[in-house]
Amino acid sequence: MDSSLTRRGQISCIYHLLKLYCREQPYYLNLIELFLQSSYQTEIGQTLDLITAPQGNVDLGRFTERRYKSIEKYKIAFYSFYLPVAAVTYMARTDGEKQHANAKKILLEMGEFFQIQDDYLDLFGDPSVTCKFGTDIQDNKSCWLVVQWATPEQYKILKENYQQKEAEKVARVKALYEELDLPAVFLQYEEDSHSHFMGLTEQYAVPLPAAIFLGLHATYRRMKVDPHLPPYIKINSR
Repeated sequence: MDSSLTRRGQISCIYHLLKLYCREQPYYLNLIELFLQSSYQTEIGQTLDLITAPQGNVDLGRFTERRYKSIEKYKIAFYSFYLPVAAVTYMARTDGEKQHANAKKILLEMGEFFQIQDDYLDLFGDPSVTCKFGTDIQDNKSCWLVVQWATPEQYKILKENYQQKEAEKVARVKALYEELDLPAVFLQYEEDSHSHFMGLTEQYAVPLPAAIFLGLHATYRRMKVDPHLPPYIKINSR
């Protein structure tokens, strides 16, 4: 859909697998409803992404922080973070509404952090570690970096160089990000987000084990991650 060079290269067989392995289980209906809802939420996020940044039309006025947060919430946070924990919770028969609501408070925040981090690594990450060659500038993505501009002059630079394939124009956008000191802004955001996440986990994790959330938070400081860590940590992104 966005002309990326790589993708997971797999098809969805989830409903077949749920029927095959879980049909006789008491949590089967909950899992079906969970995956249907997550699919719907992801489709909303994908649609928002495509209509916000259509190919061939650079309209930076659409790149607002509010729209960006909506995209990452629906396109990434629900299916990447809330879905797996909610599924396991149903299977463990811990299916109270309060437990799910508390888990969602933690996991949606984690999803936002992950996507902002992913946007940063798209341009500033080391491909030998992230296993990803970023093209957000060339693809006209509504990413965290591009919604940070503040002045008419910065807007003009982005307007002239965003969604352009030429290396010098991509470099000009990157130079603007560096002039805005976005690497330092991101590092501060990462530390603040980590502290916020730890507070949410302490407040809302019970009765679920805190280790569930701490394990998913392995993406913290991902740009420094050991390349021998599991692939999820390196490449599970949009």
